[in-house]
Amino acid sequence: MIEQLIEKSRVLIEALPYIQSFKGKKVVVKYGGATMGDGEKDTTILKDIVFMSAVGMHPIIVHGGGGLISYRMNEAGKVPRFIEGLRVTDEETFAIVKDVLVGTINPAIVSEIGKLKGKAVGLSGETGGLIKAVKHPPVTCMEPEGRAIGVDIGYVGAADFIDGERLAGICSDGTIPVIAPIGQGDDGKLYNLNADTVASKVAVAVGAKKLVFLTNVDGIIKDGEILSTINIDEVNHLISENVIAGGMLPKVRAGIDALIGGVRKIHIIHGKIPHTLLLEIFTKKGVGTQITQ
Repeated sequence: MIEQLIEKSRVLIEALPYIQSFKGKKVVVKYGGATMGDGEKDTTILKDIVFMSAVGMHPIIVHGGGGLISYRMNEAGKVPRFIEGLRVTDEETFAIVKDVLVGTINPAIVSEIGKLKGKAVGLSGETGGLIKAVKHPPVTCMEPEGRAIGVDIGYVGAADFIDGERLAGICSDGTIPVIAPIGQGDDGKLYNLNADTVASKVAVAVGAKKLVFLTNVDGIIKDGEILSTINIDEVNHLISENVIAGGMLPKVRAGIDALIGGVRKIHIIHGKIPHTLLLEIFTKKGVGTQITQ
């Protein structure tokens, strides 16, 4: 029994320098749809985030919700369609997107943080110009006869401006911003945004020390081994070798943009490992892949 208590004390002491180093620093956590949907593990992730806030860090959550959006579309008799990884979003689809992101997932995260004795506020591009967006241009597609055409993918945009000063003000009193990736254009219209890109831009806008992508894989893997630490040059080489591809590619590219924008480190970790955030941030070895400048 006493040995177990001593071991717990060792864990706490190992975390101490990291707690001291990150006190007052902002960490953006991209909480992806692929890591949602398991009640117990979802709560574990949010416990980690509440812990981070309790020891003086300023976590900011940017969440997705693609799986639930597709499920709701199927319920409504609509078939999800993607072009170059972007969801084709007509008016009816956007209504589903907004209801899932702003009306369902966002308040659920805020509520759960409250149950854990944390303080959070739900935000999106509808919230007083927090996220300004521009409409995504037509995507080039090839017709069967080989002719290239531009396809309008609807209410899909790209984040053009993040009000980092406002987010910093929210963080300053210990409140955790929970951001849904919906942006507003200068035309007043709302747009569906890529959550990885929004997380990257948020991290740059607030001067975050770290940007963490929670995924459903262990990190960047080559020859069966998790790459613990890599830099931008190595990332570009891995992309050229097709080691980084598929769903990992947009996360890594968003991470590189954040590094170029001044964020110190990017972390890609498995969101369903218990207390994965605490293990990655507050221990020497970590559990995923970190990308450095």
